[in-house]
Amino acid sequence: MRSTAPITGRLVELNDRRLWLHQSGEGGPVVVFLPGAGGMALDYLLAHDLVAEFTTSVLYDRAGTGWSDDAELPRTLDEVTDELRNLLATVGLSGPYVLVGHSLGGAYAQRYAQRFPAETAAILLLDPLHADYDNYMPDHLKLAANTTEDVELPELTDEFVSQVRAVFATSFGPLPEHVREQVIDKHVSPERLPTGLHEGLNVLALLEELRAGGPLPDVPLIVLSGASVDASQTMFQPEELVREQVTASHVLYDAIAAKSPRGEHHSLPTAAHVTLPLTHPHAIATAVHTLIHQS
Repeated sequence: MRSTAPITGRLVELNDRRLWLHQSGEGGPVVVFLPGAGGMALDYLLAHDLVAEFTTSVLYDRAGTGWSDDAELPRTLDEVTDELRNLLATVGLSGPYVLVGHSLGGAYAQRYAQRFPAETAAILLLDPLHADYDNYMPDHLKLAANTTEDVELPELTDEFVSQVRAVFATSFGPLPEHVREQVIDKHVSPERLPTGLHEGLNVLALLEELRAGGPLPDVPLIVLSGASVDASQTMFQPEELVREQVTASHVLYDAIAAKSPRGEHHSLPTAAHVTLPLTHPHAIATAVHTLIHQS
């Protein structure tokens, strides 16, 4: 699919496809947001605008997501990080960067830092996917026992899409009105609604990539996590399992921070995994500001 640009941002030609990018602010280091599986860059607009008040901030849709052109999914961490590096070079934004990775985007941020340590100033992880995830989960929640390879998205009936739209109408309520409906429309479109599932099909291979990639560079690192649960998490999973997963994840995030020489973990009691960037943009901007002064 050759996408058309939304009302903000621009499409950047990169090799054989176009990637959507939105840049605001001035100065450095440049902050780059990496969305979670099925996420889109404009999901992070509120935090981006706050960060742009004190440095350059970049939102982008990787290939196959949002308003960027399609790509065959899933992709490897190296494919995605190569693409990001080429995109930043193409638009003339030099590192080192502050990488802000959410969920699956956290794995991309970690892999970028592993591969290009000299281009990494600091890392902010928002409820991230991590190589040690299964070590902290009970057996019935381990990714190895619950891969997405055999999972099928429910049939995209009008009723199902309406249910998803209703959840998104609440989730994306904090976005400015002039972008909210456009973001929701894109999320529930037939070509993008299955994206989160498709991007995660190779999650076990992604974790192997991280494990084989070696340690992260010695840069400031903050993990922000959500301790709450919202409707976007319980659409496909019982609430009791989600809460069990949240509890185990927080132990993992403590361990991630402890492993880093300059790591911190901050839990946000009223934040939930999917909607954290929408409900707590100030916490994200504050963490970025802290990382910049520590780097």
